[in-house]
Amino acid sequence: MIVELKYNETAESAIAQIKERKYIEGLKNYKEGILLVGINYDKTSKKHTCVIEKWMFD
Repeated sequence: MIVELKYNETAESAIAQIKERKYIEGLKNYKEGILLVGINYDKTSKKHTCVIEKWMFD
């Protein structure tokens, strides 16, 4: 599992950062699927949002 935390952005931007910065490459020998988890905290609304995406290696 790879988790990226954001503050006053979006959970989707956290997932995008995982992919753009290639954090996944460190787990490429892992034959099972992994979870990408993006979590954002919004200071104004005081709410958290979360996106979970399953990633499978080819």
